[in-house]
Amino acid sequence: MIQSSKDTPIHELFSPELTIKFVIPKYQREYTWKKENWDDLFNDIMGENDSEEGPFLGSIICVNKTTEVLNSELEIIDGQQRLTTLSLFYAAVHTRLLIEEKEDDDFRSELINLKYRLVQKKKPKETKLELSYQNNNFEDYKEILEESGILEVKEGRPKNLRNRRLYKAYSFFLVKLEPYSFTEVRRLLDKINSSHIIKIEVNTSSDAFNLFESINNRGVPLSAIDLIKNSLLSHLEKNKSKTMDDAFEEWKIITDNLTEDPKIQERFLRHYYNAFKHNDNIKVKIKEGKATKSNLIYIYEQLIKKDAIQLLNDLKNKSQTISRCINPEDTDEFYKEFTDLLRISGTPSYIFLLYLLTDFKHNKELLKETISFLSKYFVRRNLTDYPATRNLDNIFVGLIEDCEKNKKNLNYEIIKTFLTNPERYANDDIFREKLESNIYEINSEVTRYILCKIEEESFTKESDIDLWKREKDKYIFTIEHILPEGERLPKEWINMIAKGDKDEAKKLQEQFVHKLGNLTLTAYNSNLSNLSFEKKRDRKDKKGKNIGYKNNLYLNGKIYPLQSKNEWAIGDIEKRTKVLIDEALKLFG
Repeated sequence: MIQSSKDTPIHELFSPELTIKFVIPKYQREYTWKKENWDDLFNDIMGENDSEEGPFLGSIICVNKTTEVLNSELEIIDGQQRLTTLSLFYAAVHTRLLIEEKEDDDFRSELINLKYRLVQKKKPKETKLELSYQNNNFEDYKEILEESGILEVKEGRPKNLRNRRLYKAYSFFLVKLEPYSFTEVRRLLDKINSSHIIKIEVNTSSDAFNLFESINNRGVPLSAIDLIKNSLLSHLEKNKSKTMDDAFEEWKIITDNLTEDPKIQERFLRHYYNAFKHNDNIKVKIKEGKATKSNLIYIYEQLIKKDAIQLLNDLKNKSQTISRCINPEDTDEFYKEFTDLLRISGTPSYIFLLYLLTDFKHNKELLKETISFLSKYFVRRNLTDYPATRNLDNIFVGLIEDCEKNKKNLNYEIIKTFLTNPERYANDDIFREKLESNIYEINSEVTRYILCKIEEESFTKESDIDLWKREKDKYIFTIEHILPEGERLPKEWINMIAKGDKDEAKKLQEQFVHKLGNLTLTAYNSNLSNLSFEKKRDRKDKKGKNIGYKNNLYLNGKIYPLQSKNEWAIGDIEKRTKVLIDEALKLFG
């Protein structure tokens, strides 16, 4: 796994005599460190340190598939931010020393040495650190080295250079050096040179990922998706299957389909393998039997070796398929079903839907029935927490295997029978028990979903309301507690539910306030809050529109006549709870 591990002084890592080149993969993310990171590095170097070795600045992890030789090329897997920042610090010191215009030989020798820490001695137009190409990253870096008198670049100054992080980091160190005298800057340079880093070299990206998962490095570690992307693009370029630019554009289609969230992207890669590992062209020999976080990179390294182009094309197609679930479009024939599943947090089922939408895409009836049932399944699962979250992946992998066995005759009943097995499904008794409990406390999101679905059952074309509309990323319609949930229960409520007995009212509030029967929906929660029942019921806005319980919602009228009640007693909460539970069991049965 580890090829070599060495505590390396910075002056040795950036030695003028060595021809080692540190390469950050072309399409790695650009430089991301911020002021707090620059401050930390500066303070670490300048801090009091009794050790002769100088301050320790963390570790870097590199992939080197050859032995460690003087002219080797090391691919930086973890530590690119730190190495880049150190080189910018060197550049700032070089700029500061140039101002002095000293004539002595020692000073000139020091400047030359500093220059060749950042560019190759025999190839002075070639940098020792090759940054990624994202967002002008490498062009910016070379321009900074030119500005500092280290490198000659004839490519022209990149636009908006000063607005980007690399230049801001360089400027940060220039400002830090301003108050230092010539002698103090030279002492600071000695401190940088005597600082040290653990340089770890490994054989593969998979080794690197598993290693830095266990190392508490500062900075921004790469995700599995970064490493898989780098391996795939490098392989395609090396084998001249595609240019790096073309391959990256195709990869970008995949990530665009999946959103920018690395967790969603990584989940897709796990789902892709686990959903189709029964196919010979995808199956990889692994002892775990399925893709996990720890073996994901190894799996994809093997798939890349098998057929990188086929893999890229298939990932592109499958990402388009799963994007229907992640970002449902209103033109999609299953828009309602996908949206419901998304709202109830049914994402663990996406592995199965990836399989079903691929292998049974023409069976519209099967798809519609199955996706609808999955929403109902997750209402029960997310409220009861049964089956446990840790078991869901295995359940849906098992369902795929069951479908493969019944592929010729697959129908909705086979899928439903598998999922409603008592080991995988909360039955009516378990579901009812949770519905009867303090449901809002257990899971407020599922509670809101249930209330919305009960309300939507009454909709007609004329009465359709968007209960899912958001404003400033918050739902406009929120859950309203009829009996208020606040600690200071108003006197009117104490009189109504406990005949003026404050302690009894508090006890009853704690027991019943979060019951399903005490909950409704409103777009005007802040207008109702702790008002008396009568005021909540009759509340109107400035235009005279009913915004209280007389707002014609099914939840407030036909299902249980809130809008015509004169009081709200504990008995009402109990009765309405039973009515709503019956509705929920019908909807999510």
